[in-house]
Formats: sequence, C-alpha cells, structure tokens
Amino acid sequence: MPRHPPSTRPPLTTPSGPLGGKDFIVTLCGLRWVAIAGQSLTILLSTAWLGMALPTVALWSGVGALTAFNLYVQARTRRPVAATAGEAFLHVTIDIAVLAWMVGWSGGIANPFGSLFILPIALTALALPLRWTLATTALCLAGYAAAGVFGRPLPHLHGSDFDLHLWGMATNFVVSVAVVLFFSTRLVAARDRRERELAALRERFARNEGILALATHAASVAHELNTPLGTLTLLLDDMEDTEDVITLRTLVGLCRERVRELAGPADPERAADVDLDVVLDRWRLVRPTMELHRSGTLPPGLRMEPAVGHLLLALLNNAADAGERNGRHQVDLRLEASGDTLHGEIRDYGQGFDTQPLFLPALFRSSKPDGLGVGLALSHATLERLGGELGIEAAHGGGARVRFRVPLPA
Repeated sequence: MPRHPPSTRPPLTTPSGPLGGKDFIVTLCGLRWVAIAGQSLTILLSTAWLGMALPTVALWSGVGALTAFNLYVQARTRRPVAATAGEAFLHVTIDIAVLAWMVGWSGGIANPFGSLFILPIALTALALPLRWTLATTALCLAGYAAAGVFGRPLPHLHGSDFDLHLWGMATNFVVSVAVVLFFSTRLVAARDRRERELAALRERFARNEGILALATHAASVAHELNTPLGTLTLLLDDMEDTEDVITLRTLVGLCRERVRELAGPADPERAADVDLDVVLDRWRLVRPTMELHRSGTLPPGLRMEPAVGHLLLALLNNAADAGERNGRHQVDLRLEASGDTLHGEIRDYGQGFDTQPLFLPALFRSSKPDGLGVGLALSHATLERLGGELGIEAAHGGGARVRFRVPLPA
C-alpha cells in the first residue's frame, strides 16, 4: 500500500461509513440549500405575517453567509478532486456556527428549532470516522450552550405564545424527519453499492487464486513433461517415415512447443505475438475430426499477444467438446476486426447451457465428465486483463454462442 508524504493528506475515499468524503459533502450541499430555503421562509413568515420584531439584519446576514459558502461548495464539488475527512468536518463546523448564530438571534434555546443541533451529530456519525463525530458532538454542545447563554429572547406576541411554540416544534419535527429520511436513503444506496463492489472483488479474488494455483501447477507439470517429450522426439526420429509416424512427430513437436510457451509470460523477451491463422491451423491439427466453418476477415499480418491465442483455443475446445457430446462435429467461428477492436463469435452445436447466471467462483466446476473446469475462468481472466468483454447466449436451433471482443494492438 502506498504511503502518503507527511505534507499531504490522503483523500477520504473509504471512510468508516458507506459514504465517501465527497459524497458526504455533496449531500451536505443539498441539505444546506433546503436549510437556506427554510430559514428564509421562516424569517419572512415571522416578520411579515406574524409581525414579530426580529433582528432581520443579523438573521439575513446568516442566511447570506450560508448561501455564499454553499455556492463555493457547489463549485468545488464539480471538480474531480477527492475530499478529506478534515474538509468534511470543516463544512459541518460552518453549518453548526451558522445554526448557533441563527438560533441565538431568534430566541436561544427557547427557539423550537434549537434541537436541530442533533442533526449534524447524526449525519457525521454515519459518514465520518469516530474522532470527527466526537469533535462534531463537542461543537454542537458548544453551539447550543452559546445560543442559550447569549441568545436573544423572542418578542412576545398578542395571543398564545405557547401555541406558536408548539407549531414551531411540529415544524422542526417534520424537517428533522425529512432530513434523516433523505440522508438514510442515500446511505442505504451507498452501502448497497459498496457491498456489490466488495462481492465482485471477492469473486474475482477467488477466481484469481484458483488461476494462480493452476499456473503454478502448470509450470511444474511443464518442467516434468519436457524430458519425456524430448525422449519421444528422439525415438520418433529413429522410426521409419510412415504417415502415422509423421503425424506423431508433428503432434509431439506441437506439445514441446506449447510446453516451452508456458515459460513465455515469465520472460517478456521470449513472449512473441502470435498469428491467429497459425493458432487455428494448430487447433485443426489437434482436433482433426472437427469441422471448422470460419467467416470474417482480418487485416493482413495481424498479430495478437499470446493470451488471445490461448483464449481462442480454450473457447474452440469448449465448443468442440459440446458438439461431440451431441453427435455434431462442427464449430462455427467468425473473426472480424472493426476499428481498434477484434470481434469474435464461436457457435457450438451442443445441447445448450443452463440459463442461470455464471458466477465466477463456479467457473472452475465443469459440466463435462472429463473437463477440468478452467476454460471459462481463463477466458474471463484473459479478457479482463486485456480490457475486453465476453458474453454467452443460447443459439437459434440449439447450442450456444460465445461472443468476445478484445482491443487490437496499437
């Protein structure tokens, strides 16, 4: 994990709560606009309709300061810059200061909206680490105490002041419920999104662990096979040149070449790009009983990295196995280069597949009696590394279609 220099602060991308720092600031910005509208409406109704002698200059200055700050926040959130927990706490601090100012000039703790000091604590407790929540709690207590000590009493009205206070408490309750509901729904959505991301990461990790174990075992087996394959080559060289012997020499030579290719990824200088036409010729040699119907055109001299060749072989073998189990010895292949992307489609003539979704950890379980269960897993991993995509769907008339796309080399 990279370390940040002492002079920089890491961005708040994974705080203790489900909301990131920038998401929390965006949420505060939206709630702040609601607060500004509510404060403005309350001042207008209290002075114009109820005729209360309120210090309008002080109250409107608080609304103006909050509006100016929120305009800055709105402009700041449009920039692709991560937010820190300290910055989010600074925003909450300004909100508490303005709330204390507004409550202090409109009745102090006798103001029915004085309980709004609880909301910043609830919001930060859900979105920021514990130390920032404790700091927010201390600020809210200080703001409430300051409003109580230095608060200006509300002027008396003709009629029942108590009824007015009850109406204020009811309004405060509705506002608090609306704020908590709004923030809670955003919190649940963010939590669900993060859980889906974590589930995908767990599935990918489980699949990659299996592929790593397979690669380690394959390297060991390749080392062990190199010697007997060399011995077979010597024995076949001493035998009379018949059609069967020539075929065996070709197959053994192909096996030795594939064994040597296993060490290619570990040595970039040895890993060479492959010609897909050569890959298909090798596959026809290994599966002589299968009939390959090919369509589409590729640019002349196109060479792809070896992983694409392995991907193509794995998908072709899966299609051939599916067709053979259904008594059909045919595979359809379409390869087409469009723009900067290679598009491929492989159609088999098997019995089809279960329409249930393919979960990555289950890709190592094969439905074939003699299958290893790694074809789709390796295909997914290869395309994911290359920035491509893989899709599987039922084919008209039976069987399945596997479509893939992968970026062409620059």
